[in-house]
Amino acid sequence: MKVAVVGSGAWGTALAIRLCKNGHDVTMWTFEKELIPQMEQERHNIRLPGAVLPEGLKVSGDYACVSGCKLVVVAAPSFPIRSVSRGIAPFLDEDAVLVSVTKGIENGTLLRMSQVVAEETGRKVVVLTGPSHAEEVALDVPTGCLSACEDRELAEFVQDAFMSETFRIYTSPDAVGAELGAALKNVIALCAGVTDGLGCGDNTKAMLMTRGLTEMARLGISMGAQKDTFAGLAGVGDLIVTCTSMHSRNRRAGILIGQGKSVKEAMDEVGAVVEGYYAAASAYALCKKQGVEMPIVTAAYQCLYEGLSAKDAVHALLGREKKPEQEDAGWL
Repeated sequence: MKVAVVGSGAWGTALAIRLCKNGHDVTMWTFEKELIPQMEQERHNIRLPGAVLPEGLKVSGDYACVSGCKLVVVAAPSFPIRSVSRGIAPFLDEDAVLVSVTKGIENGTLLRMSQVVAEETGRKVVVLTGPSHAEEVALDVPTGCLSACEDRELAEFVQDAFMSETFRIYTSPDAVGAELGAALKNVIALCAGVTDGLGCGDNTKAMLMTRGLTEMARLGISMGAQKDTFAGLAGVGDLIVTCTSMHSRNRRAGILIGQGKSVKEAMDEVGAVVEGYYAAASAYALCKKQGVEMPIVTAAYQCLYEGLSAKDAVHALLGREKKPEQEDAGWL
């Protein structure tokens, strides 16, 4: 099958490698046209060190590379995803299946990534997400992800395209929950890094992850997501892997902030897109719009955009009014 992966960051590259190994005819579009000769000649992408690009993988800087493709994977970062989707739209075949693998919420519109892609292309969009470090997927480390779409046939089509002995794909009709889990866990992972940078322990991280998951589910349910989705790969699964691994750019940025670096210094030192930074602003706006209480997301926003210190944010969260763990505890 002819496939295009639109985006040559670490995740787009890892998925392009996976699709090549599955026997597909794959072209990877890149914004960084100056890197094309290196990728073609050295079979290496600086965005994913250590991974070898298969000989059959083609690289292009032209949006027209999506023409004739049955499967088009949109893997651009969240902030340019609208312009990239608009760029490929005129070249898409009528029967092309689109997949969004970007994790985020668009600032301003507060749309999920698949909604942005759908708005610009006029197509149904499948969501592929889950606990998946690009570095590990490229090396065939066993990984599980979720193909989510209200259209079961499309979800299963994507499942079949990506499924392999080391890349297991499950399906779900809940694209809303899958995408919100994917975006919001980046904010919680950044916060987890902050607690590491402050020198807090495992107890702190366990509390943060658990209460963060509660916030994710609370917002998701208010927007029509299924609660069970947050107990699956796109929720707790993605949260675990992003909060605990040094592969996570969000966690690494948080560590630096917790150690006293400014937000800009932390972002610059990580040297790649830290999606949790952007997601914190949109998640904060979204919880206000939905009228949903999200104290961890609020604290993250205040630290990243309003100058609140990490230590003060922790003290404020711990000093909140006492309450039961479950809102519907069931006591008479």
